[in-house]
Amino acid sequence: MNNKILTLLVAVISVVGFGLFINVMITDSEDKIAMSDASSPIVTFGIVMFIATAAIAVIASILGVAKNPKALKKTLLGLVVLGVILLVSSLVSDSSQVLDANKEIIAAEGSSVSKLTSTGIWTSLIILVAGGAFLVYD
Repeated sequence: MNNKILTLLVAVISVVGFGLFINVMITDSEDKIAMSDASSPIVTFGIVMFIATAAIAVIASILGVAKNPKALKKTLLGLVVLGVILLVSSLVSDSSQVLDANKEIIAAEGSSVSKLTSTGIWTSLIILVAGGAFLVYD
């Protein structure tokens, strides 16, 4: 019964998405206002689907972890390790200016955006090195 409901839900979502896509396709591409009016619902539909999917994934993960205490321990350990990596990345990062590919300034020196960008880069680097080390070790 549950599988039938899921199949029906997927079919309805597909038909709605296809209908919105057809609406954009039949709109005159030269008429900018009509194209904006036709594409706005499909963008909104995509955002709603993204939020619903993310919410369902988070809720299902939380329920799955709550049912299994061993998984809860592993999840908490993973969150602690991630927190330590973020802390180390934040301490190592600097707040120099951030440039794009055209050498234009994205974030000024000393700004919080610059500090967060550097923290994200360091976090990615640490996770990449750790993942590579575990790959070689395994």
